[in-house]
Formats: sequence, C-alpha cells, structure tokens
Amino acid sequence: MTLLVVEDEPGITAFVRQGLEAAGYPVATAADGWEGLDLARREDVRLVILDLGLPGLSGEQVLARIRQLRPALPVIVLTAKDTVEDRVAGLEAGADDYVVKPFSFSELLARVRARLRQPEQATSTTLVTGDLELDVLTRRARVAGSDVTLSSREFVLLEVLIRHAGQVLSRPQLLDRVWGYDFDGASNVVEVYVGHLRRKLGPERIETVRGAGYRLVAG
Repeated sequence: MTLLVVEDEPGITAFVRQGLEAAGYPVATAADGWEGLDLARREDVRLVILDLGLPGLSGEQVLARIRQLRPALPVIVLTAKDTVEDRVAGLEAGADDYVVKPFSFSELLARVRARLRQPEQATSTTLVTGDLELDVLTRRARVAGSDVTLSSREFVLLEVLIRHAGQVLSRPQLLDRVWGYDFDGASNVVEVYVGHLRRKLGPERIETVRGAGYRLVAG
C-alpha cells in the first residue's frame, strides 16, 4: 500500500511525507499534475493527497481523471482555497475530504486513517433496502431496477443513509461522515443534498425527523 502526495511546494511535500512515513505509510510524491495522474494509476496507491494549484495539469483536472479511472480511490484535497463555495465545489467534483492550508498534520493524519478504514468496514459491495440498490465498488445506484445518476457527494450521502436505514442521523453526524470535517455552521449543505436525493429517488424515501435529523425509510 502506498499513499500518493501530489504537491508542487517542496516544503509541504517534505513535511507531509516525513509525517506519513513516521506513521508507517510508504509514500510516493509528484510535483505536477501529469506525474500525479500517472502515479495514481498504480494499483498499490491506496489514497491520494492532492493540491489543486498544480503545474501542467490542474488539481481539478487530475481529480476528474482519477474519478474516471479509479472511482473508489480516496482523494483528500489539500489546498489554500478556503471558502465554503470552494469546499462544496471540491467535494462535488469528487474529493472525499478537503483540508485547508495551513493545516495541522495530526488532523491530516486522522483524515487519512479514516478514509483508509472505510473499505475495511464494508461488509458487502452491494447495499440493498427495498428496491434501492447501491454498489459501493462500481458506485452505481439503482431504484426499482433502473439506474440513477448520482454525483460523488450524493452517492456518499446515500451510502451513509442506507448503511443506517431506519435510523435517525443528525446533521452533525452526516457532516462528519459524509464531508469529513466541521462544515460552516451556517451552511445548509446537508439540506441541499438531501433535497437532491429526494428528487432523484422519490420524496418519500428520506424522512425529516424534526429536531433530530434524517432517516432513510427501510424496506
């Protein structure tokens, strides 16, 4: 297993690499987008830490191509872009997590460990409740036998909900499990994405439990 750091600032690359190796992870590095994309194709690469401001091929372009080539490969964006809009755009583009510079290495390491644990927690590649099916390996969703197109973030949100079908998940729980960081408290990102899923899956599938959170109707 190798972790890939795609970053064009040598000081940051050295800092992250040293910390990851001290934690026991083999690390490969790339200083531009094209090299990063080439290394991301390697089967031993299990996670990518990706800067957005890269020479050659931008981080956004690298992320888009990784999602085409290896949809399940975890990608943590590491960037100086720190607005809520930037974070939403990065996650919508397919990032699994978003860390803003300057950053704490201990926080970055915790996020890396959390993303690497996720595949080990899955007990099946296909999650089913009623006529709703979710294949976490191919990232395909089906309702009553018909494919439903979901964005990367919609897919992750639905995966969390279906794994806890019938249970109420609070807004903070969804923010932590889907977005992986403490989102701006004034943001309504959870409500927005629940709305997206309701439009695509049917309004009756996700219940709002007033004052508590959301629940995917089981069965």
